[in-house]
Amino acid sequence: MTAYRHIALLSAAAFSIVGVVVTGVSAAEPTQGGTLVYLEQQPHTNLYPPAGGFYPNGGVLNQITDKLTYQNPKTLAIEPWIAESWQVNADATEYTFKLRPGVTFSDGTPVDAAAVAKNYDTFGLGNKELKQPVSEVLNNYDHSEVIDPLTVKFTFKKPSPGFLQGTSVIGSGLVSLKTLELPFEQLGDATKIIGSGPFLVESEKLGKELNLKVREDYNWGPAKLEHQGRAYLDGIKYIIAGEDSVRIGALLAGQADFIRQIQAYDEPQVEDQGFQIYAPSTRGVNNSVVFRPDNPLVSDVRVRQALLAATNRPEIIATLFSKNYPLATSIIASSAIGYADQSVKLSFDLDKAKALLDEAGFKPGADGIREKDGQKLVLTAYESPPQPQNKATLQLIAQQWGKVGVTLNVLAGDAGSKTVDDLDPAKTPVSPAMVGRADPDVIKSQYYPKNRDVLRQKGGASDRVKSFVDDKLNGLLEGIASEPDRERRLKIVAETQAYVLDQAYAIPIFEEPQAFAGAPYVKGVAFESVGRPSFYSVSLEK
Repeated sequence: MTAYRHIALLSAAAFSIVGVVVTGVSAAEPTQGGTLVYLEQQPHTNLYPPAGGFYPNGGVLNQITDKLTYQNPKTLAIEPWIAESWQVNADATEYTFKLRPGVTFSDGTPVDAAAVAKNYDTFGLGNKELKQPVSEVLNNYDHSEVIDPLTVKFTFKKPSPGFLQGTSVIGSGLVSLKTLELPFEQLGDATKIIGSGPFLVESEKLGKELNLKVREDYNWGPAKLEHQGRAYLDGIKYIIAGEDSVRIGALLAGQADFIRQIQAYDEPQVEDQGFQIYAPSTRGVNNSVVFRPDNPLVSDVRVRQALLAATNRPEIIATLFSKNYPLATSIIASSAIGYADQSVKLSFDLDKAKALLDEAGFKPGADGIREKDGQKLVLTAYESPPQPQNKATLQLIAQQWGKVGVTLNVLAGDAGSKTVDDLDPAKTPVSPAMVGRADPDVIKSQYYPKNRDVLRQKGGASDRVKSFVDDKLNGLLEGIASEPDRERRLKIVAETQAYVLDQAYAIPIFEEPQAFAGAPYVKGVAFESVGRPSFYSVSLEK
């Protein structure tokens, strides 16, 4: 007997069940069969694996690709997966992996040393001809070497202590040679992503719906997982539903099984009806507001320190969020590797904020807005729709800053000019930011000019003419990515956290989870180390 479900998306706000047939089995054995209906807030964008940091992308890639290694989400230990074993030399410049035999991509080609080498050469070096960018998790990469059909060696220009963990992340999902031959702009089509994961892409209505089906022959999950063999589900149906009320309504009505991006204020009604909230930590750089010091209004550290002191972070948590959103006590999460408590630097103090602004020469004008040399202290930020309640968060921060005579204008995150304006410190001096990764290299990913460059430094990805550069910060970030000695590396991580806050480059607000809700009959849900769902061991126990 089998289970099947047919769900039709009728409109942006309506779902209709066409049919449901479910069989019961012993609770001791997970039910095999059925299709999980998963409602996602946003459509995926590009599925080139290094673009998997965007959560809708990662939620797909985590089902259709495997990684060399598996990071245990509880212990953060690195465990075998496609790699059976590995060796790392003393200065972390050479990594050699022995691969599991018999693994294949869904097109039947082998996941052998040659395929793995090609994946990492692409991710580590990029491909200018195909416009495939370098992965932000691979630092100092030089080249690969195929030792034998199941042994591959990677060499780095200088130490790369974060590489082993980097082999476990979404951005390092292995794809077939055929996929790697495609230009970047074609990789938004999920049907072109050929991985070796427990599911494969069956069909897609771009931007609306994605259907995955199980790989019957899958038999190479992470070595230490209790579940081995094929996934229990027959398939996964992703439906894009941008409205929170639509996703929650469909879940509570039994028209969906699992949803992403549930807001804190909706948690009680979901739990009261017997549904489960999942809020795995992203374990990386906390949800924050960052400054672009090239903008003259925030170039003075005293102004940034004043705005940090004027931000009532506990009020933001109490007003907008729940216990699943812990107050940030550093720029990285308390569960992150290398965390150092910086609470003393994050106190709310309006008198201090006003005094610092006075010292910086910004005095209250006739309208109450501070100004200096005829220029009012009026700042702009674009909301970030992927981040939970970001518009409301920025609007509350704007109210708080208004108490010290600073105006923050919050603009829509879907505005046509947002992408261009966000690269220009003159137009966007303030911005929300966060990034998840369970390795200290995540700090470099956030702040380094050649990575995400949230401070918009000179030499970064933006082609705008900029003068701001912080050589000390960049040296610390390079140290995090290149120091092979664990204890020395963690000291640099702690120093970096303190320095970013001393310079008030960021105001960390909360430790961001990924918030999901599931029906009570959905069993076996798991998450990788920074909160992307894994449906490999999920069963529908109705």
